[in-house]
Parts: sequence; structure tokens; C-alpha cells
Amino acid sequence: MSSAPFTPLRWTGSDAPSFEADQLGASCDRLRETAYVVTDQSTGRLGVAFDGVFGGAMASDQPGWPITAVIPPMYPEWMGGRGFTETHGVRFPYVAGAMANGIATTGLVIEMARAGCLGFFGAGGLKFDRVQAAIAELNAALGTSAAWGSNLIHSPNEPTLEAAVADLYIRTGVRRVSAAAYMALTPSIVRYTYSGLHVDADGLVQRPNMVFAKVSRPEVARHFMNPAPQAMLSQLVASGLLTADEARLGATLPVAEDITVESDSGGHTDNRPLGPLFGAIQVARDEVCAAQGYDRAIRLGAAGGISTPQAVAAAFALGASYVLTGSVNQSCVESGLSTEGKALLAQADVADITMAPAADMFELGVDVQVLQRGTMFAPRSRQLYKLYRSYPSLDAIPADEVAEVESKVLGMTLDECWASTREFWLGRDPGEVAKAEADPRHKMALTFRSYLGLSSRWAIDGDPNRRLDYQIWCGPSMGAFNEWATDSFLAEPSNRTVGQVAMNLLEGAAVVTRANQLRAVGVPVPDSAFNYRPRLFATETAA
Repeated sequence: MSSAPFTPLRWTGSDAPSFEADQLGASCDRLRETAYVVTDQSTGRLGVAFDGVFGGAMASDQPGWPITAVIPPMYPEWMGGRGFTETHGVRFPYVAGAMANGIATTGLVIEMARAGCLGFFGAGGLKFDRVQAAIAELNAALGTSAAWGSNLIHSPNEPTLEAAVADLYIRTGVRRVSAAAYMALTPSIVRYTYSGLHVDADGLVQRPNMVFAKVSRPEVARHFMNPAPQAMLSQLVASGLLTADEARLGATLPVAEDITVESDSGGHTDNRPLGPLFGAIQVARDEVCAAQGYDRAIRLGAAGGISTPQAVAAAFALGASYVLTGSVNQSCVESGLSTEGKALLAQADVADITMAPAADMFELGVDVQVLQRGTMFAPRSRQLYKLYRSYPSLDAIPADEVAEVESKVLGMTLDECWASTREFWLGRDPGEVAKAEADPRHKMALTFRSYLGLSSRWAIDGDPNRRLDYQIWCGPSMGAFNEWATDSFLAEPSNRTVGQVAMNLLEGAAVVTRANQLRAVGVPVPDSAFNYRPRLFATETAA
């Protein structure tokens, strides 16, 4: 049985379709319009047309261009998961991460909310009263119903502080928490995520508190994807920290419904490439959801290396519901980093980074990724860790090595360093002082950790006397951003606002995605179309 020959539909319009490379590149910017892919019947070339009339079947005696494909409008808002933007009440699937020590300032969080994005305050490493003041400021500026959050960092050396911060968040209505540096669940994060669980009038379980779990390993991701262990839930009920109903409902829900897949990033990182890591955690997510029979989704976000439009587009192409930026925001005007620190970041290349001991997990040998260019922090901190590993106490370190550390690293004697460290811990956690005075090795760890902790503070304060000791958390994404921003208004740190950066990355990712759509149907899109250039938005919200 024969069929009638295929007759393509036709497009007609007053403006001729675009066939030349520069015209096709410009077509990618018109992503909010329907694009018609048409054929030049005399040459067979594919081109792109806009507006006009999408007519009936093409006939030989009628004017018009045969249509090969129709690509509907797209918007930056649509690139991520609709469930993410709907659940969190944001316009864009874009998150600014919680850079510790208040580098992600309250001002940064407020600007993100105003731009239709989600920002987290960098509470990690701060004293309790500072966190308390920041939450009060954010509640006053944004309220508890707006989309914003704060950091809850795993503190193996200060579990009391972790518990106190979690309690503060519950009491003050902080509805979103970025859980960072967790290798396993703790009672504090479990208590936070399940507090307030209830069944509404329609019989649906409502959870007022939402955890964004930042993970870089599938086995850690599974902890957050599954319900909390029953033993931990029972313990929290027995302690009066959860009600029996909250624990019962919690046993049916994942600890976190937003999992941020963290690849090669600044700070704590396993230096994993995003593609393989995201795929592995996708598999874990699907296995857990099938095994648990959840009736609500677990969303995956992408972090680490997210600083160019191409990277954002690639993350969404992997299936990310949202993207999370970090290093690039540290160089923005709203960041808590000093002007001197931002200037160093603005000069970084993709290779100007290295690994160095982490202050919060010094004894465990955990590293963080930091800026190498313009600072001696990495080799100096590694020197301290080598001494810690080699000797049982400060008194056991040979005199020549002591002299070098005192003159070139600490800038004071070991006794003076311990005295200031002791004073700090007496005000923060006197138990640490008692432990150090009973254990010479712990005393050495606290003394050396003081340098690591202060080096971050010197970078935040812009201390001119300790410029070579600045510890600035940074991933290769910073260098990629600087290369992309070259010869644009974003090259100057004073022009880098978190809103302008976010809108350019999102708009650029949408343009790159449109270029890929056109190329996928055969249009010879030029390579230049994949290199969106920064542009100044009239407002902090994309048109």
C-alpha cells in the first residue's frame, strides 16, 4: 500500500530567514521567540526565521519556505526543575552557596532573594551570637516565608555548637538549611529536618524545614536520601527533641529532598568532575526512591565549577534541578571577603589553586581547596600539619623547626600562640582548654589550627600585615569566570554584583542551550554562538 509523498509545512514572513553564520549566531539570542528552521530550496541550506506566518502545506506554486523544525520559546526560568522553583517559591533555579565565616553575607542573601534566586548565609565557623544576629536581620528583611536559608555545618569538634545552631534555626523559623561537610547524619540535622512535620487537612505530610545536603560521594548522599535511622529518631523522641508524631512521619521521608552534588569546588571538596559524580548520584537517588516508594521527588542540584554559561547549561543538561555557585560569588561586592582578597580572586586562573589542611578537620587530615596565587597559606599550613603528624607535642619539635615556624608562619612564639589560642577557647568552649592541658597532642592541634582559622579572618578583614597568609577558598571555576569576564564590565570586581552574575550566567546558559537546540536539528550554528558575552542588565532580574 503506497502513501502520499510528504509535503512540508511552510513559513512566510516579511523578514527573510537567516542563513549566514553571523545571523545564525544572533538568532540564538532570540530565545524568547518561536524559531522556525527552514530550508533554502535552491541550496538546501538550513536557516532560522522568526515571526511571520506558520502556514499550511507547502505547494510548488506558493511563496514561502519549507519548515524543518519548530522550536518554541524558552526562558532561563525553565532550564531547571519546575518542582524546585515551585517548592521553594523562587523565579530562577539558581542558588548562591553558604560561604563560611560570613563570606556569604546577609546582604548577599537579601540580594539573591530580590533577584528571584535562593541564597544561604555563611554561618559556618561563626560564633553563635553572630549567627543569631544574622538570622534576626534576615527575618526582619525577608521574613520566614521568603526563599532564603542559612548554613549548618557538621562540627565534629564542636557538637554542642552544631546543636545550638540547629535549635536556633528551629526556634526562629529558618526554613532552609544548607548541610555541609557531613560524612554521616547527626542528631542535630535530623532534628532540624523533621521538626514541625504534620499532616494537613487533605491528609498530606507537610514539612516546614527543608535541608539542602551538599555531598560529593554517593554513599553520603544515600544517608540524606533515606529516612533517618530509627534508633536516632527514638533517641530524639526520648530526649524531647522530636515528638512521637514527628518521628513517625519522619520515618517515611528522606532527610533531604534537595541534594547538591558538589564536584571540584572551593573549600571542602573531593575534586571530582561533575559529569561522572552527578551520574553516580542520580543512580543512587533512583535506587533509593524505588526502594522507599516515595511519593515526593528528591531533587539534585549541581555545584562546583559553575561559573560560566557553558557550565550552567551543561549542569542542566545533566538533569540538575538547580545550580549552586560559590567561588564566583566570593569576588562579588556583597561578599564578606576584603577588597584585597577580591582583587586576588579577580586575577586567578584555572590553575591557580591548590589543596591545604582544613581548620575544622585538621586532625583528620582533611584538605580544602584554596587560592594559591598571591598567598603562602597553602605551603605554610602544610608545614604545620607535617609537624603535627611527626611529633607528639609542641615540646618535642626540634629547636630549628620551632624557630622557622615562629618566624615564617606564626609570627610569634609557640608559647604566645598557645596563650592567645587558650584565651579564644576559654570564651568559646572551655572544655577544649581542659582537654588540651591534659593532652599535649591536642594542645599542638589547637595551636596550629589557630593559624588556619586566623588566616581566613585575615583575608576577610584585609589585614595588610598578613597578606601572604590569606586563606581564600577557591575552585577552578574562579579562573574560568575571570577568563569569561575578560574585556567585559564584569572584569572589574567593583561591578560584580551577585544579581548581575546570576542573571548573566542564567541568560547565557539559555542562549547556549538554544544554540544546542538549533544545532541538534541540523542548523550550522557557528562556534561563536556558544560564547555568550556578559551584558549589563538594567535591573537585577532578567527581562
